[in-house]
Amino acid sequence: MSWNEPGGGNNKGPKDPWGGGEQGPPDLDEALKKLQEKLGGLFGGGGGSSSGGSGGGSVFSGALLGVVAVVALVVWALMGFYQIDQQERAVVLRFGQYLETVQPGLQWNPPLIDDVIRVNTTKVRAASLREIMLTQDENIVEVKLSVQYVIIDPKAFVLKVRDPERSLQHAAQSALRHVVGGTSMDLVLTEGRAKIGVDVNIRLQEYLDMYETGIQVSKVTVDESKPPGQVQAAFDDVIKAREDEERVKNEAQAYANGIVPEARGGAQRQLEEASAYQEEVIANAEGQAERFNRLLAEYEKAPVVTRERLYLDAVQAVYSNTNKVMVDVEGGNNIMYLPLDKLATQGAAAAVRDINVDSSTIRELTNAVTEQLRRDAASTGNLRGGR
Repeated sequence: MSWNEPGGGNNKGPKDPWGGGEQGPPDLDEALKKLQEKLGGLFGGGGGSSSGGSGGGSVFSGALLGVVAVVALVVWALMGFYQIDQQERAVVLRFGQYLETVQPGLQWNPPLIDDVIRVNTTKVRAASLREIMLTQDENIVEVKLSVQYVIIDPKAFVLKVRDPERSLQHAAQSALRHVVGGTSMDLVLTEGRAKIGVDVNIRLQEYLDMYETGIQVSKVTVDESKPPGQVQAAFDDVIKAREDEERVKNEAQAYANGIVPEARGGAQRQLEEASAYQEEVIANAEGQAERFNRLLAEYEKAPVVTRERLYLDAVQAVYSNTNKVMVDVEGGNNIMYLPLDKLATQGAAAAVRDINVDSSTIRELTNAVTEQLRRDAASTGNLRGGR
């Protein structure tokens, strides 16, 4: 039997499936009202039992708005957390005005109120420029420059200058023109490039400090320096002529390096030879003087013997320097010719053939010939004196 069919017993009405006896189904408005009261109790609100249906709807809307506000507040608070890396610094602006510079770590700032600008203070940045300018000697050169820099003051980098990197470009151009304008073209194109980089670095840093950009220049390098393309051919000729000049100078220097030491060596050799000759002459003179003194002493002891010995030594010295001897023969007009050179040659050949010949025999023969010649000369002189 269905629940709404009339039943027996004392029940006169239909049977209630909700177990409410004579009560009907629950009222939906009543259930919503109770839910609103509970939410109102949670958020400090309340609703009277005497409120009508319109009052309950307004309470429910207020509670819902409170929930949304709490959730929004939590989300807003969570959005304020952020992490700053070790190589970074953060500049915090509150309503557009500088507040602080935040160090690395976990940080919190109210979102939509504070503006956080991150700046990498360890990264080495680079900027390059290429300029055509006049040198001190009024020549045109083209220079390519590279600048490496880091940010050391985040506050100044963010707030002091509107565009720090563009200011860096302008300052680098100004410094480069000032330095190149005071340098000759030869230095700009050759060995003066390193010095130009150092000078530009110093002047550029002065400009950046004056502008308060917060930038520290690490290194300035002149990557390339050359004349403009319109005069490249003429410049190549100049370079070739300069290289030829250097080559000729080097060759001349090499020749001088070879000749000068040789001339100095020759001069030193002549000085040494002159000194040796001087010492030789002095030594010979001293020796001759010593010899004369000794001969004098011997002559005083035996004048005749010493005089004879001196004569023989003189004759031997004269005969040793000539290979012909003329002998005047007494009683005739012919002069006897003694070919001593041939005799010496024959004597040498005979000595070679007869090795066993005693040297004393040769000495005796020589003395005999000499004695005979002396006798002949003495007799010839006696005869001429008798006449």
